Amino acid sequence: MKLVIQKYGGTSVGSIERILSVAQRIKKWRSNNYALVVVTSAMSGETNKLLGLISGISKNNNKWSREIDQVVSSGEQVAAGLLAVALNEIGVPSVSFTGWQVAIKTNSAHSKARINSIDTEMIMTEINNNKVVVVTGFQGVNNCGSITTLGRGGSDTSAVALAAALNAQECLIFTDVDGVYTTDPRIVPEANRLAKITFEEMLEMASLGSKILQIRSVEFAGKFKVRTRVLSSLTNYDIPIEKESISGTLITHEEDKKMENAVISGIAFNRDEAKITITGVPDTPGVAFRILGPIAKANIDVDMIIQNSSNDGSTDFSFTVNRVDLDEATRVIETKVKSEINALDISSDNQICKVSVVGIGMRSHVGVASQMFEVLSNEGINIKMISTSEIKISVVIDDKYMELAVRSLHDAFGLEKK
Repeated sequence: MKLVIQKYGGTSVGSIERILSVAQRIKKWRSNNYALVVVTSAMSGETNKLLGLISGISKNNNKWSREIDQVVSSGEQVAAGLLAVALNEIGVPSVSFTGWQVAIKTNSAHSKARINSIDTEMIMTEINNNKVVVVTGFQGVNNCGSITTLGRGGSDTSAVALAAALNAQECLIFTDVDGVYTTDPRIVPEANRLAKITFEEMLEMASLGSKILQIRSVEFAGKFKVRTRVLSSLTNYDIPIEKESISGTLITHEEDKKMENAVISGIAFNRDEAKITITGVPDTPGVAFRILGPIAKANIDVDMIIQNSSNDGSTDFSFTVNRVDLDEATRVIETKVKSEINALDISSDNQICKVSVVGIGMRSHVGVASQMFEVLSNEGINIKMISTSEIKISVVIDDKYMELAVRSLHDAFGLEKK
């Protein structure tokens, strides 16, 4: 039998009706001689509900991170158990496991844990017993036996990691969209669904704000060469398997022969950005580490960084973080960095966004940056920060211009539906 991993997001299991539909879809795949491991998210809205309960008791999420993981991990356990019951009710032998029962072993960074290893013995035993195995996504266990969670979207990472550990033929990420688009169709209705995208491009898209897949799941898929497909769970469950198995968007290492013609594959954007600027920073060796070292110790991810040229021995240093980390990052700079480096002042801006053009075809084409900057200039959009890689160009602009920038760039690079 061919082994595949199927992951169902919160919308896909958001109600009893949706869970019953998922069960019928799984039955169809099982009837076509597939061995299945199914990964579930919590029912839609459940994690936010649990976090709301915690907020009614404590505002200090960092202090009680272990206990918060205990609470929020229960959402996936409910969904997995309900799906296993639904499968057994329609004659599909099934068993559910939590991440810590499997066990998916992680480090101890609660709410942002990283997977170290997966014990596949229990799963393979049940597969050999002809059962569908349902595993809770989003969670694992550390060396102390404490439940950990992998961060928002962590069920994607659970699914891809299981696919790698079990050497599955493919990992199918069922969600409420039918694939990866050139940009968000809610912003640009003419956005085009991609039949294929490379891991490199998807990694950039995920890191730059595309909400389709969690970035760490794409990293896993790329590292272990897991064929991953994004497809919709909102289609009729009885869609022929021959059609469903090639639907959506395939994320692969194999570059399309036409890739060189498609300079840009997509426009990504991220509104969850905030910028911190430190003025009067001594222009001396090691100052960047003295600023960002404490930020890293606070488990805060830094995105874009810019340092101005020296003026009388001092400079300005700016970097971006996720908006939810802005207050904590500012506190760290105020209490642990400012006096240490004798900086003059600290300011922040949470009304910014990041817009990026992504495409593996950029490797063999010149002029993409100048075209991007020309488009933004023509629309009167000022660029605050710039970051580049081999296959992407990102700019930070005022948040109020985000939609205009995305639509203009999408049109300029010819990404509309053909």
